[in-house]
Amino acid sequence: MVEQQTKDAKWIFDQSHSSAEFSVRHMMISNVNGRFDHMEGFIIGNPETLHLAKAEVIIKTASVNTRDEKRDGHLRSEDFFHSEKFPDLKFVSKRVEKLSGDSYNIYGDLTIRGVTKEVRLKGTLEGVIKDPYGKTRMGITVEGEINREEFGLKWNSVLETGGVMVGNRVKLTVHAEAVREE
Repeated sequence: MVEQQTKDAKWIFDQSHSSAEFSVRHMMISNVNGRFDHMEGFIIGNPETLHLAKAEVIIKTASVNTRDEKRDGHLRSEDFFHSEKFPDLKFVSKRVEKLSGDSYNIYGDLTIRGVTKEVRLKGTLEGVIKDPYGKTRMGITVEGEINREEFGLKWNSVLETGGVMVGNRVKLTVHAEAVREE
């Protein structure tokens, strides 16, 4: 068992053990899943009092990866992320609300394409451990859903059979493994 953490600390995301993923409807019949290969972030707080914590996450839009280079190029273009002009997606927490057990609502400002909106995400503390190298690690999963059009991601194409090429609702999932700064 990890000893109690009694004071706030800075927890830095371990990039090789953290991920930012998304899912969006495609042609009204399936989902396209993707991820961003470059995400960094930190949490300032204490696992025992996460409702008092602060967090910041930065995702590089050019690192979008849907396993299809042509689609990824389109997502980096002015039609979507416009990665050249807006290289970062950013989330900054404003407040955290404890629900039950290890579950939380996380409210914060999400910025995409220069548009900032407050969003509510669901967070789960997955655990805190001491690793074999003497470092303390905390695992957190954060999930939510946004309307992409509210952030200026408006490109779409009407299908011949009705409906649209890309859905407006985007499911987001972040798995963060953060290391306590000593």
